[in-house]
Amino acid sequence: MAVQAFTGTYGINYGRLADNIPDPESVVTLLKAAKIKNVRIYDADHSVLQAFKGSGLELTIGIPNELLKDMSVNENRAMEWIKENVQAFLPKTHIRAIAVGNEILGGQDPELQEALLGALKNVYSALEELKLNDDIEINSPHSQAVFANSFPPSACIFKEDLMQYMKPLLQFFSQIGSPFYFNAYPFLAYKNDPEHIDLNYALFQSNPGIQDAKSNLHYDNMFDATIDAAYAALEAADFGKMEVIVSETGWASRGDENEAGATVQNARTYNYNLRKRLAKKKGTPMRPKRVVKAYVFALFNEYQKPGPTSERNFGLFKADGSIAYDIGFTGLRHASSASSSLLSLKGVVGRGGFMPYFMVLTSCATLLHMVLVS
Repeated sequence: MAVQAFTGTYGINYGRLADNIPDPESVVTLLKAAKIKNVRIYDADHSVLQAFKGSGLELTIGIPNELLKDMSVNENRAMEWIKENVQAFLPKTHIRAIAVGNEILGGQDPELQEALLGALKNVYSALEELKLNDDIEINSPHSQAVFANSFPPSACIFKEDLMQYMKPLLQFFSQIGSPFYFNAYPFLAYKNDPEHIDLNYALFQSNPGIQDAKSNLHYDNMFDATIDAAYAALEAADFGKMEVIVSETGWASRGDENEAGATVQNARTYNYNLRKRLAKKKGTPMRPKRVVKAYVFALFNEYQKPGPTSERNFGLFKADGSIAYDIGFTGLRHASSASSSLLSLKGVVGRGGFMPYFMVLTSCATLLHMVLVS
């Protein structure tokens, strides 16, 4: 039986690679004021799990990549982890899903790629044994680097050299009813090729759009086209009925000189229009009846993240809890008046996985939905 781990259409990633962000109890207050119900974290930090008790918020927790090799060959390790980090907090903390690893198949570690399915199966077996498998979904988010191409959307396929891992993974997810999660970043596509991609197309603004000659479908934004590229890849792999959920999407409000498009205005435009698009509860051109769901990246700017400046500036909120820009979260507008005592969390875990965003795009994905600027 498939678990419904996502309520509504809008969620957020709560990364904690910063030691100056609000403590988890204050974060619960922020999320409830913003009416954001679906939340992803990249670990199973007990201070967060404790703070979410009784909040009514729906939580996805993560098993970090470095634990997967051990879990893939050790059923007891998976069981211990579930007992300690999941069962101990139920039912008051609403843990609805477990992300097993992050961006594994798009990474560069063959041992990790080989370990992923075994780890997933052992985690699922532990949930089954504890009779939690009907209440908690397991998944494993991918980067766009798993796709061989993504334009036009209908021609997208998975990379041939990854199919030895992807096919059995999809088979397993199909059996247990888990969706396909992937991280979709029009920002990265635009940043990598601003000469050939229409910024308005990337930002959900008015633009001529693109026509997919193969499917005869029209796209007026890159976000929908990216999701349909994932659906096309699944269909080509014989898993056309699987649901696609966006595990991360966002836009940086600051960047280095060579990071095109990383401005406060563009970040506000993207996130405002994304929120509006998700609120419509509609599908994509290829899957009009399959309502799009997405987790925004990210809740806070995280100053301890490595990489280019953009990596530290994806937050909808600044480290002090005030809004980074206004996209309609009125309940948080005056959060900057909160006392410095809120800023006590010694957060050390941010976006999980193997590669920072700037390494995700391959040469194929750099061509993502090229739209010639007239």
